[in-house]
Amino acid sequence: KLLERRGHQVVACDGGAAGLAEAAKGGFDLVAVDHYMPEMDGLATLNALKKLPDCPPVVYVTGSEESAVAVAALKAGAADYVVKSVGGDFVDLLEQAFAGALANARLKQDKERAEADLLAANERLEALLREVNHRVANSLQLVTTMVAMQARLLTDPAAKSALSDTERRIQAIAQVHRKLYTSGDVERVAMNEYLAALVEELQATWSTPVGPRTISLEAEALRLHTDKAVSLGVIVTELVTNACKYAYPEDQAGEVRIRFARADDERFQLEVEDDGCGICDDAPKGTGLGSKLISAMAQSLSTKLDYDREHNGCRAVLVAPVD
Repeated sequence: KLLERRGHQVVACDGGAAGLAEAAKGGFDLVAVDHYMPEMDGLATLNALKKLPDCPPVVYVTGSEESAVAVAALKAGAADYVVKSVGGDFVDLLEQAFAGALANARLKQDKERAEADLLAANERLEALLREVNHRVANSLQLVTTMVAMQARLLTDPAAKSALSDTERRIQAIAQVHRKLYTSGDVERVAMNEYLAALVEELQATWSTPVGPRTISLEAEALRLHTDKAVSLGVIVTELVTNACKYAYPEDQAGEVRIRFARADDERFQLEVEDDGCGICDDAPKGTGLGSKLISAMAQSLSTKLDYDREHNGCRAVLVAPVD
């Protein structure tokens, strides 16, 4: 009655079971639960209330001043705890508890709404990025096809070779974007999967019945940002291409080995090696564009490529930061 005189609409129930049934109908801003009730006490009622969908805040009310009761109620999910007293002070305390519980409930709802909006925005952004990567990959594939068509029309072997190299470089970049739109992560590339796809393409390009080339890969499942993955893919493509072209005679078999793994907690290491003729002054040379690309890509990774002069063949090593 005191609450109704202060403008509140109150539905009173004579026990926990009746109150639970009334609360299940919905439409309440708050529920006040007494501790001592027939058949079903306050804690049992509170536990049952918390199982209801969209349960409103519950204020626990009791004449007991035992701290254990308050602790048990708060642990069970009560928004606040009020001890009964005679007079208007009790209603003041109850209204204060109601106001605090409602304010906290609104804050929680606002937080959940904001989190839901943020999640939806992130999902839209990821979908957009996935679509962008899909379109970029398709566009690069179209460019690759055009380059291949142009190469077939040429008769100059040097020009055809240059266009073939360009085609492989574009494919290395396109493969990154294909991995981005087909995976759950639109910002990082799983390097073991990316390098495996790249190796498969390079193997198909360079291995022939006359001069078979075996390209082996050992790669950890480390995820790198898109720009780092692109730079690393171009470097691998250039190194493998050089090994397949120049390390072994055209009519002999040869192996190229690629290893990619963490060097430590903050860096990764790439190794590309062969057992061919090694690096020497009289070895066959191309246009030099591949070396310039390797240097530029290594610089974008904040590192440089080193060659192991002790290796019997050619062994290139690159160590760069993960992030």
